[in-house]
Amino acid sequence: MKPFIKINEIDNVAVAIRKIDENEQIEIGGQTIQLKETVGKGHKFAIERITKGENVIKYGAPIGHAHEDIEIGQWVHTHNTKTNLSGLEEYEYQPKKQTLNVGQKNLTFKGYRRSDGRVGIRNELWIVPTVGCVNGTAEHIIREFKARVGDISPFEHIQVLKHNYGCSQLGDDHVNTRTILGNAVKHPNAGGVLVLGLGCENNDIEEFKESLGAFDEGRVKFLRSQEVMNEIDEGVELLVEIFENARGDQREDVPLAELKIGLKCGGSDGFSGITANPLLGRLSDFLVAQGGTTVLTEVPEMFGAEKILMERAENEEVFEQIVELINDFKTYFQKHDQPVYENPSPGNKAGGISTLEDKSLGCTQKAGTSTVVDVLKYGETLESKGLNLLSSPGNDLVASSALAAAGCQMVLFTTGRGTPFGTFVPTMKISTNTGIYEMKRHWIDFNAGTLIDGQSQDELLEDFISYIISVASGEKVNNEKNDFREIAIFKTGVTL
Repeated sequence: MKPFIKINEIDNVAVAIRKIDENEQIEIGGQTIQLKETVGKGHKFAIERITKGENVIKYGAPIGHAHEDIEIGQWVHTHNTKTNLSGLEEYEYQPKKQTLNVGQKNLTFKGYRRSDGRVGIRNELWIVPTVGCVNGTAEHIIREFKARVGDISPFEHIQVLKHNYGCSQLGDDHVNTRTILGNAVKHPNAGGVLVLGLGCENNDIEEFKESLGAFDEGRVKFLRSQEVMNEIDEGVELLVEIFENARGDQREDVPLAELKIGLKCGGSDGFSGITANPLLGRLSDFLVAQGGTTVLTEVPEMFGAEKILMERAENEEVFEQIVELINDFKTYFQKHDQPVYENPSPGNKAGGISTLEDKSLGCTQKAGTSTVVDVLKYGETLESKGLNLLSSPGNDLVASSALAAAGCQMVLFTTGRGTPFGTFVPTMKISTNTGIYEMKRHWIDFNAGTLIDGQSQDELLEDFISYIISVASGEKVNNEKNDFREIAIFKTGVTL
Protein backbone atom coordinates (compact mmCIF):
# COMPACT_ATOMS: atom_id res chain seq x y z
CA MET A 1 0.00 0.00 0.00
CA LYS A 2 1.25 3.50 -0.82
CA PRO A 3 2.36 5.52 2.22
CA PHE A 4 0.45 8.60 1.02
CA ILE A 5 -2.77 9.71 -0.63
CA LYS A 6 -3.26 12.40 -3.26
CA ILE A 7 -6.88 13.50 -2.77
CA ASN A 8 -7.53 15.41 -6.00
CA GLU A 9 -5.71 15.18 -9.31
CA ILE A 10 -4.86 18.90 -9.29
CA ASP A 11 -3.43 18.92 -5.74
CA ASN A 12 0.17 20.03 -5.31
CA VAL A 13 0.44 18.27 -1.94
CA ALA A 14 -0.14 14.71 -0.78
CA VAL A 15 -1.05 13.40 2.69
CA ALA A 16 1.10 10.84 4.52
CA ILE A 17 -0.94 7.88 5.75
CA ARG A 18 1.99 6.78 7.90
CA LYS A 19 5.14 8.55 9.04
CA ILE A 20 7.44 8.98 6.05
CA ASP A 21 11.07 9.35 7.03
CA GLU A 22 13.52 11.88 5.70
CA ASN A 23 15.24 10.70 2.51
CA GLU A 24 12.60 7.97 1.95
CA GLN A 25 11.78 7.68 -1.75
CA ILE A 26 8.20 7.36 -3.00
CA GLU A 27 6.69 7.00 -6.45
CA ILE A 28 3.94 9.44 -7.39
CA GLY A 29 2.63 10.47 -10.79
CA GLY A 30 5.40 8.69 -12.65
CA GLN A 31 8.16 10.46 -10.71
CA THR A 32 10.30 9.50 -7.75
CA ILE A 33 10.24 11.91 -4.82
CA GLN A 34 12.74 11.89 -2.00
CA LEU A 35 11.43 13.37 1.23
CA LYS A 36 13.56 16.28 2.42
CA GLU A 37 12.37 15.90 6.01
CA THR A 38 10.28 13.50 8.08
CA VAL A 39 6.53 13.94 7.54
CA GLY A 40 4.15 12.73 10.25
CA LYS A 41 1.00 10.70 9.71
CA GLY A 42 -1.82 12.92 8.45
CA HIS A 43 0.55 15.71 7.44
CA LYS A 44 1.20 17.09 3.96
CA PHE A 45 4.26 17.23 1.73
CA ALA A 46 4.82 19.00 -1.57
CA ILE A 47 4.65 16.92 -4.75
CA GLU A 48 5.32 19.99 -6.90
CA ARG A 49 7.49 23.03 -6.31
CA ILE A 50 5.34 25.75 -4.71
CA THR A 51 6.80 29.24 -5.02
CA LYS A 52 6.31 31.97 -2.44
CA GLY A 53 2.79 33.44 -2.75
CA GLU A 54 1.48 30.48 -4.77
CA ASN A 55 -1.59 28.62 -3.49
CA VAL A 56 -1.24 25.30 -1.72
CA ILE A 57 -3.86 22.99 -3.28
CA LYS A 58 -5.58 20.18 -1.37
CA TYR A 59 -9.05 18.72 -2.06
CA GLY A 60 -8.70 20.41 -5.44
CA ALA A 61 -8.94 23.87 -3.83
CA PRO A 62 -6.62 26.42 -2.18
CA ILE A 63 -6.01 25.85 1.54
CA GLY A 64 -3.79 28.94 1.77
CA HIS A 65 -0.58 30.13 0.18
CA ALA A 66 3.12 29.48 0.61
CA HIS A 67 4.88 32.30 2.47
CA GLU A 68 8.23 30.92 1.35
CA ASP A 69 9.38 28.68 -1.48
CA ILE A 70 8.49 25.05 -0.84
CA GLU A 71 10.50 22.36 -2.60
CA ILE A 72 9.25 18.96 -3.77
CA GLY A 73 9.38 16.51 -0.87
CA GLN A 74 9.25 19.24 1.76
CA TRP A 75 6.84 19.17 4.70
CA VAL A 76 3.93 21.61 4.16
CA HIS A 77 2.42 22.97 7.37
CA THR A 78 1.93 26.08 9.50
CA HIS A 79 5.61 27.07 9.30
CA ASN A 80 5.44 27.69 5.55
CA THR A 81 1.72 28.07 4.76
CA LYS A 82 -0.64 30.94 5.54
CA THR A 83 -4.39 31.33 5.19
CA ASN A 84 -5.93 33.32 2.33
CA LEU A 85 -8.87 34.37 4.50
CA SER A 86 -9.41 37.92 5.73
CA GLY A 87 -12.81 39.58 6.18
CA LEU A 88 -16.21 39.69 4.49
CA GLU A 89 -16.56 38.65 0.87
CA GLU A 90 -18.93 39.39 -1.97
CA TYR A 91 -20.59 36.31 -3.46
CA GLU A 92 -22.41 35.65 -6.72
CA TYR A 93 -25.14 33.09 -7.28
CA GLN A 94 -23.53 30.50 -9.53
CA PRO A 95 -25.53 27.31 -9.04
CA LYS A 96 -24.22 23.91 -10.05
CA LYS A 97 -26.76 21.19 -10.66
CA GLN A 98 -26.36 18.27 -8.29
CA THR A 99 -27.25 14.70 -9.22
CA LEU A 100 -27.39 12.10 -6.48
CA ASN A 101 -26.38 8.68 -7.74
CA VAL A 102 -27.85 6.93 -4.72
CA GLY A 103 -30.55 4.30 -4.96
CA GLN A 104 -33.64 4.18 -2.79
CA LYS A 105 -34.22 1.30 -0.40
CA ASN A 106 -37.29 0.45 1.64
CA LEU A 107 -35.42 0.48 4.95
CA THR A 108 -37.00 1.02 8.34
CA PHE A 109 -35.97 1.43 11.96
CA LYS A 110 -37.79 0.86 15.23
CA GLY A 111 -38.87 4.23 16.60
CA TYR A 112 -41.45 5.88 18.84
CA ARG A 113 -44.29 7.64 17.03
CA ARG A 114 -45.43 10.66 19.09
CA SER A 115 -48.92 12.12 19.29
CA ASP A 116 -47.95 14.96 16.92
CA GLY A 117 -46.68 12.48 14.31
CA ARG A 118 -42.98 13.05 14.92
CA VAL A 119 -40.66 10.12 15.66
CA GLY A 120 -38.16 9.61 18.46
CA ILE A 121 -35.35 7.07 18.54
CA ARG A 122 -35.30 7.05 22.35
CA ASN A 123 -38.05 7.09 24.97
CA GLU A 124 -36.55 9.09 27.79
CA LEU A 125 -37.89 11.05 30.74
CA TRP A 126 -36.30 14.47 31.17
CA ILE A 127 -36.38 17.22 33.74
CA VAL A 128 -35.71 20.55 32.02
CA PRO A 129 -34.81 23.32 34.50
CA THR A 130 -35.83 26.82 33.46
CA VAL A 131 -32.90 28.10 35.54
CA GLY A 132 -29.65 26.54 36.74
CA CYS A 133 -30.56 27.19 40.39
CA VAL A 134 -32.76 24.07 40.48
CA ASN A 135 -30.34 21.60 38.89
CA GLY A 136 -29.71 19.96 42.27
CA THR A 137 -33.43 19.89 43.07
CA ALA A 138 -34.08 18.08 39.81
CA GLU A 139 -31.49 15.42 40.65
CA HIS A 140 -33.11 14.92 44.07
CA ILE A 141 -36.53 14.50 42.43
CA ILE A 142 -35.12 11.81 40.14
CA ARG A 143 -33.59 9.89 43.05
CA GLU A 144 -36.91 9.89 44.92
CA PHE A 145 -38.86 8.98 41.79
CA LYS A 146 -36.62 5.99 41.07
CA ALA A 147 -36.90 4.84 44.67
CA ARG A 148 -40.68 4.99 44.42
CA VAL A 149 -41.31 3.28 41.06
CA GLY A 150 -38.27 0.99 40.78
CA ASP A 151 -38.36 -0.09 37.14
CA ILE A 152 -38.83 3.06 34.99
CA SER A 153 -39.64 1.18 31.75
CA PRO A 154 -40.99 1.87 29.16
CA PHE A 155 -38.71 4.88 29.70
CA GLU A 156 -35.15 3.98 28.72
CA HIS A 157 -33.39 6.66 30.72
CA ILE A 158 -34.11 9.59 33.00
CA GLN A 159 -31.95 12.69 33.21
CA VAL A 160 -31.74 16.38 34.06
CA LEU A 161 -30.76 18.70 31.21
CA LYS A 162 -28.52 20.72 33.52
CA HIS A 163 -27.32 24.17 32.46
CA ASN A 164 -26.13 27.39 34.11
CA TYR A 165 -28.55 29.86 32.58
CA GLY A 166 -32.14 31.10 32.77
CA CYS A 167 -31.48 34.17 34.90
CA SER A 168 -29.31 37.32 34.77
CA GLN A 169 -29.55 37.26 30.98
CA LEU A 170 -30.73 39.88 28.52
CA GLY A 171 -31.47 40.12 24.81
CA ASP A 172 -30.30 37.29 22.59
CA ASP A 173 -28.87 35.29 25.49
CA HIS A 174 -32.25 35.21 27.25
CA VAL A 175 -34.03 34.30 24.01
CA ASN A 176 -31.48 31.61 23.18
CA THR A 177 -31.85 29.95 26.58
CA ARG A 178 -35.64 29.93 26.41
CA THR A 179 -35.65 28.72 22.80
CA ILE A 180 -33.13 25.87 23.17
CA LEU A 181 -34.80 24.62 26.35
CA GLY A 182 -38.21 24.86 24.72
CA ASN A 183 -36.99 22.84 21.75
CA ALA A 184 -35.68 20.20 24.16
CA VAL A 185 -39.04 20.00 25.93
CA LYS A 186 -40.72 19.16 22.61
CA HIS A 187 -37.98 16.85 21.30
CA PRO A 188 -39.38 13.51 20.09
CA ASN A 189 -36.67 11.53 21.94
CA ALA A 190 -38.39 12.62 25.16
CA GLY A 191 -41.41 10.53 26.07
CA GLY A 192 -42.09 12.85 28.98
CA VAL A 193 -40.76 16.10 30.46
CA LEU A 194 -41.03 17.91 33.76
CA VAL A 195 -40.24 21.62 33.36
CA LEU A 196 -38.86 22.70 36.71
CA GLY A 197 -38.61 26.36 37.67
CA LEU A 198 -37.55 28.28 40.74
CA GLY A 199 -39.94 31.22 40.65
CA CYS A 200 -37.90 34.42 40.48
CA GLU A 201 -35.83 33.84 37.31
CA ASN A 202 -35.89 35.82 34.07
CA ASN A 203 -36.93 32.67 32.27
CA ASP A 204 -40.36 32.78 33.91
CA ILE A 205 -42.11 29.43 33.79
CA GLU A 206 -45.47 30.83 32.62
CA GLU A 207 -43.87 32.78 29.79
CA PHE A 208 -41.81 29.71 28.97
CA LYS A 209 -44.94 27.57 28.84
CA GLU A 210 -46.65 30.06 26.53
CA SER A 211 -43.62 30.08 24.22
CA LEU A 212 -43.95 26.32 23.64
CA GLY A 213 -47.16 26.57 21.64
CA ALA A 214 -49.05 23.28 21.39
CA PHE A 215 -47.70 20.36 23.43
CA ASP A 216 -48.93 17.04 24.84
CA GLU A 217 -50.26 18.00 28.28
CA GLY A 218 -50.18 14.38 29.41
CA ARG A 219 -46.44 14.21 28.77
CA VAL A 220 -45.23 17.70 29.73
CA LYS A 221 -45.75 19.01 33.29
CA PHE A 222 -44.64 22.21 35.05
CA LEU A 223 -43.55 23.01 38.59
CA ARG A 224 -42.50 26.32 40.18
CA SER A 225 -40.50 25.37 43.27
CA GLN A 226 -41.07 28.54 45.33
CA GLU A 227 -44.85 28.09 45.22
CA VAL A 228 -45.13 24.69 46.92
CA MET A 229 -44.32 23.41 50.42
CA ASN A 230 -42.20 20.48 49.24
CA GLU A 231 -40.94 20.71 45.67
CA ILE A 232 -39.37 17.23 45.83
CA ASP A 233 -42.66 15.52 46.65
CA GLU A 234 -44.56 17.62 44.12
CA GLY A 235 -41.97 16.84 41.43
CA VAL A 236 -42.15 13.12 42.11
CA GLU A 237 -45.94 13.18 41.81
CA LEU A 238 -45.75 14.90 38.45
CA LEU A 239 -43.19 12.39 37.18
CA VAL A 240 -45.48 9.57 38.29
CA GLU A 241 -48.32 11.12 36.26
CA ILE A 242 -46.13 11.24 33.18
CA PHE A 243 -44.93 7.70 33.88
CA GLU A 244 -48.49 6.37 34.03
CA ASN A 245 -49.36 8.09 30.74
CA ALA A 246 -46.37 6.45 29.05
CA ARG A 247 -47.01 2.84 30.05
CA GLY A 248 -48.17 1.87 26.55
CA ASP A 249 -45.18 3.29 24.69
CA GLN A 250 -43.43 0.84 22.37
CA ARG A 251 -41.27 0.89 19.28
CA GLU A 252 -42.75 0.38 15.83
CA ASP A 253 -41.42 0.13 12.29
CA VAL A 254 -40.75 3.59 10.88
CA PRO A 255 -39.44 4.54 7.39
CA LEU A 256 -35.85 5.78 7.25
CA ALA A 257 -37.28 9.03 5.86
CA GLU A 258 -38.20 9.97 9.45
CA LEU A 259 -34.56 10.17 10.52
CA LYS A 260 -33.07 13.61 11.20
CA ILE A 261 -29.32 13.43 11.75
CA GLY A 262 -26.85 16.12 12.81
CA LEU A 263 -23.37 16.19 11.25
CA LYS A 264 -20.49 17.33 13.48
CA CYS A 265 -16.72 16.96 13.82
CA GLY A 266 -14.22 17.70 16.55
CA GLY A 267 -10.67 16.82 17.45
CA SER A 268 -10.08 16.66 13.69
CA ASP A 269 -6.84 15.51 12.09
CA GLY A 270 -5.31 15.19 8.64
CA PHE A 271 -7.51 12.17 7.89
CA SER A 272 -10.85 13.78 8.79
CA GLY A 273 -11.46 15.02 5.25
CA ILE A 274 -10.25 11.73 3.76
CA THR A 275 -12.07 9.03 5.76
CA ALA A 276 -14.73 9.89 8.36
CA ASN A 277 -16.11 13.15 6.95
CA PRO A 278 -16.56 11.76 3.42
CA LEU A 279 -18.25 8.71 4.98
CA LEU A 280 -20.76 11.04 6.65
CA GLY A 281 -21.18 12.78 3.30
CA ARG A 282 -22.08 9.53 1.61
CA LEU A 283 -24.42 8.65 4.48
CA SER A 284 -26.01 12.11 4.17
CA ASP A 285 -26.58 11.67 0.44
CA PHE A 286 -28.03 8.20 1.05
CA LEU A 287 -30.40 9.42 3.77
CA VAL A 288 -31.53 12.41 1.70
CA ALA A 289 -32.28 10.03 -1.20
CA GLN A 290 -34.53 8.06 1.17
CA GLY A 291 -36.44 11.24 2.03
CA GLY A 292 -34.58 11.85 5.28
CA THR A 293 -32.87 14.90 6.72
CA THR A 294 -29.31 15.88 7.62
CA VAL A 295 -27.97 19.08 9.17
CA LEU A 296 -24.51 20.64 8.83
CA THR A 297 -23.43 23.31 11.30
CA GLU A 298 -20.13 24.78 12.66
CA VAL A 299 -20.30 27.96 10.58
CA PRO A 300 -16.72 29.15 11.31
CA GLU A 301 -15.55 25.83 9.86
CA MET A 302 -17.30 26.63 6.60
CA PHE A 303 -15.07 29.68 6.03
CA GLY A 304 -12.98 28.99 2.97
CA ALA A 305 -15.34 26.28 1.70
CA GLU A 306 -18.61 28.22 1.74
CA LYS A 307 -18.74 28.67 -2.04
CA ILE A 308 -19.06 24.90 -2.45
CA LEU A 309 -22.22 25.03 -0.32
CA MET A 310 -23.51 28.16 -2.06
CA GLU A 311 -23.23 26.46 -5.46
CA ARG A 312 -25.55 23.77 -4.16
CA ALA A 313 -28.32 26.09 -2.93
CA GLU A 314 -31.75 24.92 -4.08
CA ASN A 315 -32.60 28.41 -5.31
CA GLU A 316 -31.44 32.02 -5.06
CA GLU A 317 -33.34 32.56 -1.81
CA VAL A 318 -31.43 29.73 -0.13
CA PHE A 319 -28.18 31.09 -1.64
CA GLU A 320 -28.84 34.48 0.00
CA GLN A 321 -29.54 32.72 3.29
CA ILE A 322 -26.16 30.96 3.09
CA VAL A 323 -24.43 34.28 2.36
CA GLU A 324 -26.14 35.79 5.40
CA LEU A 325 -25.17 32.75 7.50
CA ILE A 326 -21.48 33.16 6.61
CA ASN A 327 -21.21 36.95 6.79
CA ASP A 328 -23.22 37.22 10.01
CA PHE A 329 -20.75 34.92 11.72
CA LYS A 330 -17.76 36.78 10.29
CA THR A 331 -19.31 40.03 11.55
CA TYR A 332 -19.71 38.41 14.98
CA PHE A 333 -15.97 37.68 15.01
CA GLN A 334 -15.11 41.22 13.90
CA LYS A 335 -17.47 42.74 16.48
CA HIS A 336 -15.32 41.12 19.15
CA ASP A 337 -12.08 42.21 17.41
CA GLN A 338 -11.17 38.64 16.51
CA PRO A 339 -9.83 37.45 13.11
CA VAL A 340 -12.14 35.16 11.13
CA TYR A 341 -9.31 32.71 10.47
CA GLU A 342 -8.22 32.02 14.10
CA ASN A 343 -8.77 28.28 13.71
CA PRO A 344 -7.66 25.41 13.67
CA SER A 345 -6.87 24.40 17.25
CA PRO A 346 -3.47 23.20 18.52
CA GLY A 347 -4.74 19.61 18.39
CA ASN A 348 -5.88 20.06 14.78
CA LYS A 349 -2.45 21.36 13.84
CA ALA A 350 -0.72 18.47 15.60
CA GLY A 351 -2.89 16.14 13.51
CA GLY A 352 -1.83 17.73 10.22
CA ILE A 353 -4.34 20.55 9.59
CA SER A 354 -2.54 23.77 8.68
CA THR A 355 -5.13 26.49 7.99
CA LEU A 356 -8.83 27.17 8.40
CA GLU A 357 -9.38 26.45 4.69
CA ASP A 358 -7.67 23.08 5.19
CA LYS A 359 -10.04 22.35 8.06
CA SER A 360 -13.15 23.74 6.33
CA LEU A 361 -12.67 21.85 3.08
CA GLY A 362 -12.42 18.67 5.15
CA CYS A 363 -15.29 19.64 7.45
CA THR A 364 -17.79 20.31 4.66
CA GLN A 365 -17.17 16.83 3.25
CA LYS A 366 -19.78 15.76 5.84
CA ALA A 367 -22.48 17.41 3.71
CA GLY A 368 -21.91 15.09 0.75
CA THR A 369 -23.14 16.40 -2.59
CA SER A 370 -26.84 17.01 -1.88
CA THR A 371 -28.68 20.23 -2.62
CA VAL A 372 -28.98 22.64 0.32
CA VAL A 373 -32.72 23.05 0.89
CA ASP A 374 -32.87 25.36 3.92
CA VAL A 375 -30.79 27.45 6.33
CA LEU A 376 -31.75 27.61 10.01
CA LYS A 377 -30.90 30.36 12.45
CA TYR A 378 -29.66 29.31 15.88
CA GLY A 379 -32.60 27.87 17.81
CA GLU A 380 -34.84 27.27 14.80
CA THR A 381 -36.20 23.77 14.20
CA LEU A 382 -36.27 21.68 11.04
CA GLU A 383 -39.04 22.21 8.53
CA SER A 384 -37.60 20.93 5.23
CA LYS A 385 -36.46 17.41 4.49
CA GLY A 386 -33.06 17.14 2.84
CA LEU A 387 -29.72 18.80 3.60
CA ASN A 388 -30.03 21.82 5.92
CA LEU A 389 -27.45 24.27 7.27
CA LEU A 390 -27.68 25.52 10.87
CA SER A 391 -26.14 28.62 12.42
CA SER A 392 -23.94 27.66 15.36
CA PRO A 393 -20.31 28.06 16.42
CA GLY A 394 -17.82 25.25 16.02
CA ASN A 395 -17.63 24.58 19.77
CA ASP A 396 -18.37 20.88 20.16
CA LEU A 397 -20.89 21.04 23.01
CA VAL A 398 -22.71 24.16 21.78
CA ALA A 399 -22.95 22.93 18.18
CA SER A 400 -24.05 19.41 19.13
CA SER A 401 -26.70 20.81 21.49
CA ALA A 402 -27.91 23.12 18.70
CA LEU A 403 -28.26 20.16 16.33
CA ALA A 404 -30.27 18.25 18.92
CA ALA A 405 -32.43 21.29 19.67
CA ALA A 406 -33.13 21.72 15.93
CA GLY A 407 -34.84 18.31 16.02
CA CYS A 408 -32.04 15.87 15.18
CA GLN A 409 -32.61 12.53 16.90
CA MET A 410 -28.88 11.75 16.86
CA VAL A 411 -25.59 13.49 16.15
CA LEU A 412 -22.81 11.85 14.13
CA PHE A 413 -19.48 13.16 15.38
CA THR A 414 -16.24 12.47 13.52
CA THR A 415 -12.93 12.72 15.35
CA GLY A 416 -9.27 11.98 14.71
CA ARG A 417 -8.02 12.59 18.22
CA GLY A 418 -11.02 11.35 20.22
CA THR A 419 -13.51 12.91 22.63
CA PRO A 420 -15.85 11.33 25.21
CA PHE A 421 -18.67 13.86 25.54
CA GLY A 422 -22.25 13.57 24.33
CA THR A 423 -25.19 15.93 24.09
CA PHE A 424 -28.77 15.13 25.12
CA VAL A 425 -29.35 12.87 22.09
CA PRO A 426 -27.18 9.90 21.08
CA THR A 427 -23.82 11.31 19.97
CA MET A 428 -22.05 8.71 17.84
CA LYS A 429 -18.26 9.01 17.54
CA ILE A 430 -16.73 7.99 14.21
CA SER A 431 -12.93 7.74 14.14
CA THR A 432 -10.86 8.95 11.21
CA ASN A 433 -8.10 6.43 11.91
CA THR A 434 -7.87 2.92 13.30
CA GLY A 435 -5.31 3.89 15.94
CA ILE A 436 -7.67 6.10 17.98
CA TYR A 437 -10.50 3.57 17.51
CA GLU A 438 -8.41 0.78 19.03
CA MET A 439 -7.07 2.99 21.81
CA LYS A 440 -10.42 4.52 22.81
CA ARG A 441 -13.02 1.82 22.25
CA HIS A 442 -14.94 3.23 25.23
CA TRP A 443 -15.25 6.57 23.35
CA ILE A 444 -15.39 5.61 19.67
CA ASP A 445 -18.42 3.84 18.22
CA PHE A 446 -17.45 3.29 14.57
CA ASN A 447 -14.15 3.22 12.71
CA ALA A 448 -13.83 4.96 9.33
CA GLY A 449 -10.07 4.45 9.37
CA THR A 450 -10.60 1.13 7.60
CA LEU A 451 -10.79 3.15 4.38
CA ILE A 452 -7.06 3.76 4.70
CA ASP A 453 -6.54 0.13 5.70
CA GLY A 454 -8.07 -1.05 2.42
CA GLN A 455 -11.84 -1.44 2.94
CA SER A 456 -13.93 -0.20 0.01
CA GLN A 457 -16.13 2.89 0.33
CA ASP A 458 -19.26 0.94 -0.65
CA GLU A 459 -18.66 -1.81 1.88
CA LEU A 460 -17.96 0.66 4.68
CA LEU A 461 -21.09 2.65 3.83
CA GLU A 462 -23.23 -0.50 3.99
CA ASP A 463 -21.78 -1.32 7.40
CA PHE A 464 -22.38 2.25 8.55
CA ILE A 465 -26.01 2.33 7.39
CA SER A 466 -26.68 -0.92 9.26
CA TYR A 467 -25.13 0.54 12.41
CA ILE A 468 -27.12 3.77 12.11
CA ILE A 469 -30.34 1.74 11.89
CA SER A 470 -29.35 -0.33 14.94
CA VAL A 471 -28.68 2.81 16.98
CA ALA A 472 -31.93 4.43 15.79
CA SER A 473 -33.69 1.24 16.89
CA GLY A 474 -32.29 1.37 20.42
CA GLU A 475 -28.66 0.22 20.47
CA LYS A 476 -26.76 2.53 22.81
CA VAL A 477 -23.63 4.42 21.78
CA ASN A 478 -20.72 5.08 24.13
CA ASN A 479 -21.80 8.47 25.43
CA GLU A 480 -25.05 6.82 26.57
CA LYS A 481 -23.27 3.81 28.07
CA ASN A 482 -20.93 6.18 29.94
CA ASP A 483 -23.84 8.51 30.83
CA PHE A 484 -21.99 11.50 29.36
CA ARG A 485 -24.91 13.76 28.39
CA GLU A 486 -24.72 17.55 28.36
CA ILE A 487 -26.50 20.59 27.02
CA ALA A 488 -24.62 23.80 26.19
CA ILE A 489 -26.33 27.05 25.14
CA PHE A 490 -24.72 29.74 22.98
CA LYS A 491 -23.94 32.89 24.99
CA THR A 492 -22.95 36.15 23.31
CA GLY A 493 -23.82 38.97 25.71
CA VAL A 494 -23.46 40.28 29.25
CA THR A 495 -24.40 38.53 32.47
CA LEU A 496 -26.18 40.70 35.05
